[in-house]
Amino acid sequence: MRAIGVSDLHRAQIRPRPERPLISLIIPVFNEEDAVGPFLEAAAQRIALPNAQIEYIFVNDGSKDHTLDVLLGLMQGRTDISLVNLSRNFGKEAAMTAGLDIAQGDAVVLLDVDLQDPPELISQFYDLWRAGYDIAYGLRRSRSGDTALKSFTATAFYSWFNRVSDTEIPANVGDFRLLDRRVVAALRQLPERGRFLKGLFAWVGFPSAAVPFERPPRVAGHSKWNYWRLWNFALEGLVSFSTAPLKVWTYIGGLLALGAVLYGLYILARVLVVGIDVPGYASLIIILLFGTALNLISLGMVGEYISRLFIEAKQRPIYLLEGIYRNGARVPEEYK
Repeated sequence: MRAIGVSDLHRAQIRPRPERPLISLIIPVFNEEDAVGPFLEAAAQRIALPNAQIEYIFVNDGSKDHTLDVLLGLMQGRTDISLVNLSRNFGKEAAMTAGLDIAQGDAVVLLDVDLQDPPELISQFYDLWRAGYDIAYGLRRSRSGDTALKSFTATAFYSWFNRVSDTEIPANVGDFRLLDRRVVAALRQLPERGRFLKGLFAWVGFPSAAVPFERPPRVAGHSKWNYWRLWNFALEGLVSFSTAPLKVWTYIGGLLALGAVLYGLYILARVLVVGIDVPGYASLIIILLFGTALNLISLGMVGEYISRLFIEAKQRPIYLLEGIYRNGARVPEEYK
């Protein structure tokens, strides 16, 4: 996805926007009982969208604390808040997908409840959307709030991903973005179970613009991402959008085969010149261990792709709904 500058706006196909659009805010939550209240207070004070209606769609991703009760209490008497309650924890990607499936807005905004995605930035997203962009996303100026290790691994991931994938994703960009209705419709045509939405947002294309911002600290709670989950998420993205990890083993195998042929010719020439000798035990063991390790790594990489084919072949739904709630009460809806 390329951030289109203001000077390039004439290249985008301008589409008329509704005079009084509905903007759906999709907020996935998992064990965020302390953050929901401050989020709604901040959103009411800091989001200003002229001539627009705003609806809040919270997606409870199987929270084990009192997040569900807090949300049901806060939405009493309010018609602008909906709650999508998943039957269990399916992960943030599935929760955002549920919100996109249910939102009816002319544009939708994905953001976190911890206020690290500044609500006031939505006004700039909205202005860009009205100007003709179908996607507006937040671009973090720095990762000063992250540890040195996390900053390094994130930078390395984006660099490596964009080198091996045909779909380029902008670095230092999270899920915080506005999507036009036609972008949402395009995303809903992509049924894969292994969801890497950052890649899917880029893959669908459409005119896009970046809004730089400084990411503030969390208002409450703590991050649910650890290094193991981040590693698996990065692996999901790489395998979903590139076959390079599979292709590279063709070249590695070819180089090893060439090396084996050259080494065989060397041994043959040595035998012919100086006679038969006994190869060293140490060198034999090193070669065997090295070859075995490469075999296991290559099999593991093939297994990553096969496992995803297995998951896709089962055609299980991306998520299941326990129910949808409005005005504090459950409303009849078809289960996903």
